[in-house]
Amino acid sequence: MKKTLVKYPYLTQDVEVYERENGHTIVLAHKEGLLANVSTWVKTGSINEDDRINGISHFLEHLMFKGTHKHKAGEFDKTLEAKGAIVNAATWKDYTFYYVTLPKGENCADLNLAIELHADMMLDPVLPEEEIGAPFDLNDSTVTDKRERHVVIEEIRMRKDQSWTKVYNTCNFNMYTQHPYKRDVIGTPEIISQVTRDDIMNYYKTFYTPDNMTTIVVGDFNHEEILAKIEKEFDFKNRPNAPHREHQIDLPTQETKYIEETSHINTSYAMFGWLGPKANNLKDTICLDLISIIFGDGTSSRLYQNLIEKLPESVFNMVSSEHYQFKDGNNFFIQANFKSEKKEEALKLIKEELEKLLTNKITEEELQKAKKKTKSKFAYTAETVSEIGENIGYYMTVCNDLKIIEHYLNDLENITVEDLENAIRKYLNINNAVISVLVPEV
Repeated sequence: MKKTLVKYPYLTQDVEVYERENGHTIVLAHKEGLLANVSTWVKTGSINEDDRINGISHFLEHLMFKGTHKHKAGEFDKTLEAKGAIVNAATWKDYTFYYVTLPKGENCADLNLAIELHADMMLDPVLPEEEIGAPFDLNDSTVTDKRERHVVIEEIRMRKDQSWTKVYNTCNFNMYTQHPYKRDVIGTPEIISQVTRDDIMNYYKTFYTPDNMTTIVVGDFNHEEILAKIEKEFDFKNRPNAPHREHQIDLPTQETKYIEETSHINTSYAMFGWLGPKANNLKDTICLDLISIIFGDGTSSRLYQNLIEKLPESVFNMVSSEHYQFKDGNNFFIQANFKSEKKEEALKLIKEELEKLLTNKITEEELQKAKKKTKSKFAYTAETVSEIGENIGYYMTVCNDLKIIEHYLNDLENITVEDLENAIRKYLNINNAVISVLVPEV
């Protein structure tokens, strides 16, 4: 088993990364205190879906808690929550992860119990038909089943009614031509109503494999004992590894793409979206993080100051920017909610602010303020066992390399105003933007 040490900023001991012969990765991180965090990150999400099974990653996430051959449905949660644990999971484009945060107990007894139950859930889900619910016709109004299939469909329907979800999904879909990132992670009612248990189990067996799993434990414990415990409990029994997939990366649109839709709303929404660098391109990723802070993060940002505070006449209710990191390429967004009758003015003002990032140059003061905010956020991720576990999981799964975290603070410190300007020219050209707008029905 290969061992690598990583100097994780703000932690008192090196993080230990172990690569087992079967491909399973184990990460142990020391954090003083009584709490421990156990998580497993699986390198699968909507990136491994197609139009036939879109949403299956999220559906499977729900079903993973529905029992194993050792423990019936509900027993996992009930046992750990009785120990004071927080148990949850999340699905996104590049990953699905499952975690337990709990007091480690005397001699780490409860931490060991959590590892046992967590490993059992990850390796032996039953996915019982009676928990899934039978496939059904969405047009059949007599179906009143409350099982998990219907829970997920109701969740999809609730999200689809949200204006921000609509404008984001349209923008996201049109930023790509073929990459799986174009699909909504949660799927559609039409697919979830028909997907079978065999479909879900085949997906599980294909992608929940040793080389696709990283198990992370953060806390104050004997590393040799916990390492041995994880090796014992995560017995994959010669499970074959996942097929290696490479997705062709979409190029940005070469002319501004504008999509306008209507909905039963009172105000209008807009989202400008761009394709960016891969998440493991640390310098460019940090540059776009800093630009997002300067441009649209909080009340001191340029967008807020210029389009909300200083406009002589109100146009916007909200305007901000976001930077999302993904394995096959990040996304940069500007998002706005504005008065419907001022749509043309609102879009024009946003475009002008984008131009001003280069004509009204970013100052050294703005840069240093953004760096300070970024350092504070990064330091916060080393404060709790759950934040440490989540940050490690992100670097291991999305960036595929925890080692780059050693350079994060140094790379951040070395970013210059010129670097930001180069990133703006490279990634945030209006000709490469997709603009999604949602306006009230007439």
